[in-house]
Amino acid sequence: MGNGKVYATVVLIRLIYAGMHILTKASFNEGTSTTVFVFYRHAVAAIFLLPFAFIEIRKKPAPPLNFKLTAKIFAHAFYGMAGTINLYCIGLKYASATSSSAIFNIVPVVAFILAVMFRMETLKLRSVHGLAKASGILLCVGGVIVLALYEGPELKSMNHHQLLQHHASAAAAHVHSKKEWALGIFLMTTSVVIWSFWTVKQGPLLLEYPSKLLNTTLQCVFASIQSFVIALVLERDFSRWKLAGAVSLASVLFTGIVVAAISYYLQIWVIEKKGPVFLSMSMPLSLVFTMAIASFLLGEDVSLGSIIGSVLLVAGLYNVLWGKSREEKQAANGRDGAGGDGDGDVERNAAAVQPADGETTEEEEEKKDRRDVDAAAKV
Repeated sequence: MGNGKVYATVVLIRLIYAGMHILTKASFNEGTSTTVFVFYRHAVAAIFLLPFAFIEIRKKPAPPLNFKLTAKIFAHAFYGMAGTINLYCIGLKYASATSSSAIFNIVPVVAFILAVMFRMETLKLRSVHGLAKASGILLCVGGVIVLALYEGPELKSMNHHQLLQHHASAAAAHVHSKKEWALGIFLMTTSVVIWSFWTVKQGPLLLEYPSKLLNTTLQCVFASIQSFVIALVLERDFSRWKLAGAVSLASVLFTGIVVAAISYYLQIWVIEKKGPVFLSMSMPLSLVFTMAIASFLLGEDVSLGSIIGSVLLVAGLYNVLWGKSREEKQAANGRDGAGGDGDGDVERNAAAVQPADGETTEEEEEKKDRRDVDAAAKV
């Protein structure tokens, strides 16, 4: 029953992320500005989290926060939330919800590459697990390249009456030049790389400021301020600050509350129950859900290039995860073997020190000779 709850939660998490890709794309199809959307999203997340942060502070005093640490949290919020989500949203505007979900599969792979660069992980190319991880990285790179540069024939959507398609922008939603599509894939890939770096750096940051809730709340507050400034600079037409319709409002509320707050808690719960690898292995479910739902709700046509690129990305993800799992098993077996050998060495060393039966050490022989001399002197 416990495993059933975990599996159901994982499916719910992947449905949430599929909903994020689809609703965000639908809001842009509706005409909402990307920078304004990001500001509203972070503002909603901050407003939602602030009451819980105040309750946390009343229960337990907040960790001390000096200027240096505040500046560090501010910087993490800028590149990891405000900056990367702006890049992601601009890229999504030029590409599709399916391609966006596919690219998210490289998050664990990029995190692994960064961990190798920071010497938190190893990559031994002479071992089977090292070759698996290296091939996984290459497959992911190939998947991104295929997504960006190869389109191929399209598999037409079975639904011709899109529920979330804004009629005024129907043509614009489907027709992107190859340059726009490639730019969209590039921007989304860049945002995922930056976000992966942000996730890797959260560990050291939590050591300095251990409260997860207050840390997240502060970053959301800072990100909303930063996103406001970015939107103010890039979107001078204040008529564009109004959400284009009901879909955009639903998308802002969904991404700000459900994605930023609720799914975060659910993911921590799953990691505690089954570990991070189990959660990472479920990521392709978001791609499947997004592909199916986007075809029905947005009427997205899936190209052969998107399918091939997605398969390569998923294969790369599983290669890296399999290699990592194999490496951990070998390390565990090595420790067990080393422990056994170590015990044998201790026993052999102990046997070497102990004299054999019927034999004495040189020191004991000297003591015996002295006793004999003393006895003779007394006589």
